[in-house]
Parts: sequence; structure tokens; C-alpha cells
Amino acid sequence: MNWEAVNAISQLVSSVAVVLSVLYLGIQVHRSTRVAKLATQDAAATALRDVTKPFMENAELERIWRVGLEDLSALSAEDRARFFHATYQFLKAFETIHFHYVYGLMDRQLWDGWHGLLRHYVFAPGIVHYWNRRPEVFSERFRKFVNALEPPTEQRTVGDLFGQEKRKIDS
Repeated sequence: MNWEAVNAISQLVSSVAVVLSVLYLGIQVHRSTRVAKLATQDAAATALRDVTKPFMENAELERIWRVGLEDLSALSAEDRARFFHATYQFLKAFETIHFHYVYGLMDRQLWDGWHGLLRHYVFAPGIVHYWNRRPEVFSERFRKFVNALEPPTEQRTVGDLFGQEKRKIDS
């Protein structure tokens, strides 16, 4: 065997090794991206749970949220302030979820569910009131997105899901 043949074989082996290394790297990047997406989707769900969990655990906070969604005037000034703080946190969680979707970190099917939930809440009278007074605390991209949303055909928030608040108003 001459040196030219040895050189050709070593170049072939080197080329195969480079191709295999690139394929391995591609597989690792794909796995890493998938893990990052899953972590992002989990973080989004956790963020919204962190905002809404106190409503479930504290009857007074739940009442403020439920009533404030439908009729801010039924709340005291202190309760309206608490409602505004909760609304800010609620919408910020959705802004983050929207950000993740825009940058491809949110699965389309999951996004569709978040989008549907946001539509129900963003058109609740209390949140409309907040949004009209504080849009500047959100990114321009999120403001444009929210402002372009179409209201749902039937409003379903915790404040009116069972029709309880509307019955109280109608009575």
C-alpha cells in the first residue's frame, strides 16, 4: 500500500467522522430545543396558575376577582385596587405566553387554548376598564395583539360562567 492510498483512506474516514459528528450535533440540538419548548410551555402554565391560585385559596380574593370582572362599581376603592393588581399580573402572564408563542416556543394547540381563554377574559368589563387605562405597561406587540382580538360569541369568565353575576344584576 502506498502513501497516496493511506492518505485517501484517512481523508475518507475523517469525512465520515465529520458527517457523523454533524448528525449527532443536529440530534442534540433538536432534543435541546424540544426540552426548551416543553420547559417554556410548563413555565407559562405555572405563571398563570401562580396568578390564579390565590383566587381559589382565598374566598375574599376570589370574590374581588369574580365581581370585578363584571362590575367594578360593586367593589370598594380598596377592592378595585386589588382587582387592578390582579388584572396586571393576569395580563402579564398572558403577555409572556404570547411572547413564547410568537417566538416559536409554544405549541400551536396549547396556544389555541390560551388564546381562547384570553379572549373570554380580556372582554370582561372590569378588564376592559383596566386595559383602557393602563395599556402602556404592556409591550407594543401584545397591545396590538389584544386590540385586534375579536370578542367571543358567548362570554365565559369565572364572573359569568354560570350566569350567577348576571342574575344578581337582573334581579
